[in-house]
Amino acid sequence: MLGSESQTAAGSDSDGGDEFLTPGHVAALFHVTPKTVGRWAIEGKIGYITTVGGHRRYRRAEIHALLRALSCPKTD
Repeated sequence: MLGSESQTAAGSDSDGGDEFLTPGHVAALFHVTPKTVGRWAIEGKIGYITTVGGHRRYRRAEIHALLRALSCPKTD
């Protein structure tokens, strides 16, 4: 999907008010481990930002959009 970003944030984006999720929250939504979420980020499958402390955070809107896209049945 989207590549990683080298931005730094701590909870919300000052421009658009984006909300961010921790790897644990994302993992729970997809029923995978946080380690898997980290691998997806490194592989460029999901976008992320890095906090001042070096932790990854994921945009709530992007994660929910991906969940919707994956849950929609394919039509031929």
